[in-house]
Amino acid sequence: MSGFPSLINADKALNIILEYASKIKINSVKIDIENSLGRILAEDIYANIDLPPFDRSTVDGYAVIAEDTFGSSPINPTILKIVNEIECGINPNNIKPLNSGECSVIFTGAPLPPNANAVVMVENAKRKNGLVEIYKQVQPFSNVSRKGEDFKKGEIVAKKGTRIKAWHIGAITSFNIKEISVYRKIKVALISTGSELREVGSIIKPGEIINTTKPLLKALLKEKDCEIIDLGSVPDDMEKIKEKIIIGLNSSDILIITGGSSLGKKDIVPEAINDIAKPGLIFHGVAIRPGKTMGFGVNGDKLIFMISGLPVAAMISFIAFIEPAIDKILNCFPEPKPIIKARLSRRVANPVGFKSFMRVFVKRINNSYIAEPLRLTGSGILSTLTKANGILIIPENIEGYEENEEIEVLLTQPLGDDKNG
Repeated sequence: MSGFPSLINADKALNIILEYASKIKINSVKIDIENSLGRILAEDIYANIDLPPFDRSTVDGYAVIAEDTFGSSPINPTILKIVNEIECGINPNNIKPLNSGECSVIFTGAPLPPNANAVVMVENAKRKNGLVEIYKQVQPFSNVSRKGEDFKKGEIVAKKGTRIKAWHIGAITSFNIKEISVYRKIKVALISTGSELREVGSIIKPGEIINTTKPLLKALLKEKDCEIIDLGSVPDDMEKIKEKIIIGLNSSDILIITGGSSLGKKDIVPEAINDIAKPGLIFHGVAIRPGKTMGFGVNGDKLIFMISGLPVAAMISFIAFIEPAIDKILNCFPEPKPIIKARLSRRVANPVGFKSFMRVFVKRINNSYIAEPLRLTGSGILSTLTKANGILIIPENIEGYEENEEIEVLLTQPLGDDKNG
């Protein structure tokens, strides 16, 4: 219990993790585009046609040769002959070309006739006995969506590594693409260690506690669209822990073990990992607060994360190390994080050499954003997660921040204001 002889730098730890993660190869699967929300593209998607496939009207009105309308005004209208009516869905190849002095009635989304290069909005014209009076001149390609304006044939619509959003589905389906190739879901096995742990819904005896860390981690993994293998809770028994580790390694890409990673008599997870995994633990002990007991190991092409059983420390380890590893394995672009600048309500200190993750509550007061530090220590204080709406990350080389100093906060929940704090 004398403490870790040395702690690895947080950035160095992450680089090691990402180096191993980059070696893991995940195969791809074909899925229906409508079931692809949140999945990671395993291929570049290219436009197979120009989009729009033809020049089309963006308004209801009259397709014209723009030059015919030059000089048009309410007191000096241009009079054009209506030669046809063009509705949506008509084959552009069957539309008669316009001649000077002619126009076509046209509807939004319909193809322009050959020679036409603009559309006069219906409110800027008046129809009379097969003719139309134009009261406002239009420039070439006014109110027209040009062929290929959205996408040119051969242009990339969505890049490999993109996490599919609703707008990607809309864009890809516009090319009549029904199936796409995505990476299969990463399989993550979870093991909770601790003789005192009981699952949610259990009858709790004195001295026992509900396992809150595992549901938290499962929720975080679901947000990353992982396939979760819940191996339950296991007491502080070496053989039982080893048995679960073997099952986890055989069934997953990533194994996460919570608890048993400190230096106490019952913290036997490091030994269990090293007895089974090859090469085993790569490092144990990281200079972060909270969560310094974290360890990382490898078994062939499987990653092993040994993290604190305390929920706050576990969440920080997930944000700082596990989430980036998942993104690296999937070769995807990390999700953007909402960052806001705020001023500290009081001074905060930080031990030099530690990368610290402080929970804060940011609220707006008199058009300014104020960050109220909640807690830096207390890895098991769940209330600081529910009450906080942001995380202040303090680098290793910073001893702290002064009161009223401007800092950047990673937002985790909506902002507060001076009416609800």
